[in-house]
Amino acid sequence: MKDVLIELERRRANARAGGGQKRTDAQHSKGKLTARERIEIFLDEGSFEEFDMFVEHRSTDFGMEKTRIAGDGVVTGWGTVNGRTVFVFAKDFTVFGGSLSEAHAEKVMKVQDMALKNRAPIIGFYDAGGARIQEGVAALGGYAEIFQRNVLASGVIPQISVIMGPCAGGDVYSPAITDFIFMVRDTSYMFVTGPDVVKTVTNESVTSEELGGASIHTTKSSIADGAYDNDVEALLQMRRLIDFLPASNTAALPEIEYQQSVTEPDFSLDRLVPENANKPYDVKELILKTIDEGDFFEIQESFARNIVTGFGRIEGRTVGFVANQPMVLAGVLDSDASRKAARFVRFCDCFNIPIVTFVDVPGFLPGTAQEYGGLIKHGAKLLFAYGEATVPKITIITRKAFGGAYDVMASKHLRGDMNYAWPSAQIAVMGAKGAVEIIFRKDIDDAEKIAAHTRMYEERFLSPFVAAERGYVDEVIMPHSTRLRVARALKLLQNKDLKNPWKKHDNIPL
Repeated sequence: MKDVLIELERRRANARAGGGQKRTDAQHSKGKLTARERIEIFLDEGSFEEFDMFVEHRSTDFGMEKTRIAGDGVVTGWGTVNGRTVFVFAKDFTVFGGSLSEAHAEKVMKVQDMALKNRAPIIGFYDAGGARIQEGVAALGGYAEIFQRNVLASGVIPQISVIMGPCAGGDVYSPAITDFIFMVRDTSYMFVTGPDVVKTVTNESVTSEELGGASIHTTKSSIADGAYDNDVEALLQMRRLIDFLPASNTAALPEIEYQQSVTEPDFSLDRLVPENANKPYDVKELILKTIDEGDFFEIQESFARNIVTGFGRIEGRTVGFVANQPMVLAGVLDSDASRKAARFVRFCDCFNIPIVTFVDVPGFLPGTAQEYGGLIKHGAKLLFAYGEATVPKITIITRKAFGGAYDVMASKHLRGDMNYAWPSAQIAVMGAKGAVEIIFRKDIDDAEKIAAHTRMYEERFLSPFVAAERGYVDEVIMPHSTRLRVARALKLLQNKDLKNPWKKHDNIPL
């Protein structure tokens, strides 16, 4: 028995060493942690249970039978984050560059299957060189098996991808199917084809960072939901994100202790909206003063900044927030903002996370660039997302709610449960100036008459009371009571039961 135990320890030590000290040192010299170090930081201390530590590839082509390393380039298993079960896999760049073989894929597939069966989140740490070329189609088949599992798990368990090094070719499509993608600045990149292929095919000279670095995917492509300065910060933020998410689409929302009073009014909110309707204010201030302890996890902070999305808590329970941002493009809805918010709303609806929407929107962004870019269809995505969502939906109109954008932003007509307005709310087809110039076109050259018409229009239409009279707004509330009113509405709606008509699946305007 003693000899077997010694052999077990020897094999374990070899597997934990990965590609060896030289390659580990090379990893550290680039400012990157190893796969096992990442898992150790991410999970609760001592909670990691590893699967398939001794798995090796089965390839015999190109002399591969002479080089076999236990684990085959990926570390898989499960553990806990603040006591809650999560499944993990981490690509090991020190072993064959983290490239995917048939055996490597089978390890990932096993942990995906277990996560789905046990209805717990799965998180993948990517640092790899793509498919293992020596295995050919067997590696490609492994990719497709992983993709299929991503699709089946979508909307059932949270799936998170963290890009912590290279992620290219077939490797990028699994993260693309998952719910969230996060990157590490300066050390990670994602692209389908690398700079060398781009140079050959299109004659463009581009670096890996310029082609698919964190700066590109968080601001231009919207592929990534956020980026962090180093591995440790990324891993700690992922622990924080997991705390906001339910384990599955049938699990209860996580609930944590909170200290901040719900009943105490915040009179600073009464002064948040400027008297001049054209002056901006920061809607994030409103979000931070509505949620518990100002703890807000923003999603896609650097992309389409005219709309804000993210998670907070009210009375200890997770809530999703969507808010027009008057500080950027006056909070107008454009194609990018619509796609960003629609994706977030659908995630919240998948996992039964209530949605609070703060509305200050002057309309959809006009112009040929938007129309040629498909604004109609992109705007319809947000409309569709709110319209199909069956979770509790609470809407607060703080200022402008003009035109079709009023309808789209979780209006009562899209089955909003509780729709409130601040006294500063302006709900109309369009702003007073534009409306008067159309209605009273014959008086356009008479400044006094236009001014009088404008005052009349503002008094008649640019107030929350017209909508309140029709029941489109449930109540006009004082800004300082926003946290209390949202908390009470969420409590009321905890047992909301709404089902859409049966369908195989919907056909969102992609």
